[in-house]
Amino acid sequence: MATTIRIPTARILTPAVAILIVVATYHVSGRLLDRPIESIAVNGPFQRVTALQVEEAISDELDAGFFGADVGRMQRKIQALTWIDGASVARRWPSQIAIAISEQVPAAIWGESGLLNVRGELFITDVRHIPAELPRLSGPDDRSSDVARRYLAVREQLIPLGLDVRRVHLDARGAWDMTLTNGVDIRLGRRDVDERTGLFLDVVANIITGRAADIEYIDMRYSNGFTIGWNDGAETPLTDPQDKDPAMLALRGAP
Repeated sequence: MATTIRIPTARILTPAVAILIVVATYHVSGRLLDRPIESIAVNGPFQRVTALQVEEAISDELDAGFFGADVGRMQRKIQALTWIDGASVARRWPSQIAIAISEQVPAAIWGESGLLNVRGELFITDVRHIPAELPRLSGPDDRSSDVARRYLAVREQLIPLGLDVRRVHLDARGAWDMTLTNGVDIRLGRRDVDERTGLFLDVVANIITGRAADIEYIDMRYSNGFTIGWNDGAETPLTDPQDKDPAMLALRGAP
């Protein structure tokens, strides 16, 4: 025999009505509490970007109100500005938007008019005023970070010796060469570049320190040594001190 169970309609409707009341109250309260954005506070170094530029970047977001404004979208628009490295956007009750920015720090010139930041990222491709004091790095655009890493790694070890790097270039074939601030060219080629760079830093840099004025270039493109090109046109082949070939252990023809 079938049994019919009757559930009072009130038991179903009461929770549903309560939920609707909560949702409606939330939306109504949001509208009542929302208010126009009355001020924007922008903190940053302001070396390359002005507070006005930041405000202009988000101007079309401000009409949405204090709660209605999309702070995530504001942040993305600010970060899209050329010289901005990072940005944070937050609400400050009752009616202020607080913005903190950090600017890109140029570490090197890339190609003819680009700039790399301290992480080796190309953040601007056509700058109007090139800072003359920055080193020049160049190569295929998709290798900018590789060139920057080599520059930073070499420079870190040269600075304690009183040397520095003015230029690093990677050509389309993968060959590397550098120029120091004293004008000495370093030719690394495209094979065993890490090993050649290591030999240069361990041995050759010390030679340059003592006789930079006499040296035109260092050619590291040898399997067992390197060549010094002197300003008077002479060349001196030397070897890695770890090389055991007796025919290449002595300095020959050095001026």
